[in-house]
Amino acid sequence: MLTLASKLKRDDGVRGPRAPNPAADSTRRVSVRDKLLVKEVAELEANLPCTCKVNFPDPNKLHYFQLTVTPDEGYYQGGKFQFETEVPDAYNMVPPKVKCLTRIWHPNITETGEICLSLLREHSIDGTGWAPTRTLKDVVWGLNSLFTDLLNFDDPLNIEAAEHHLRDK
Repeated sequence: MLTLASKLKRDDGVRGPRAPNPAADSTRRVSVRDKLLVKEVAELEANLPCTCKVNFPDPNKLHYFQLTVTPDEGYYQGGKFQFETEVPDAYNMVPPKVKCLTRIWHPNITETGEICLSLLREHSIDGTGWAPTRTLKDVVWGLNSLFTDLLNFDDPLNIEAAEHHLRDK
């Protein structure tokens, strides 16, 4: 699956420890983000919740993937929710950008797909926001939790959905 990882290993083997021409090497230099993603995607795929499925439309672009969450309990049981995740160049200093592609009535997801999840924020009041020590695995598990135990009714993103739920479960 990880064709980018294979390419990185192959390129390192071809170039050896030092490339003879630094100018030619700079055009082939792999970003820190991509090196991190090779490791993180392998860890993610090994530790994926049973309710989640990850799809890489282009296996050479690990910075863009789709996630499907199919909750097996709670209010959203039986639903199928699609997310797209794009990892910016400044990753891991900034969080991935995630959008919900499935229209849903949820206190922490707007009808246009914005998501309220503290670990996706660079700065969070509660101190649980993004940190360079977080990984894609944390993001996927956090998105999965939105459908089970992280329903936030105290500070919802979609106020109408939260009020509706409190009024009529």
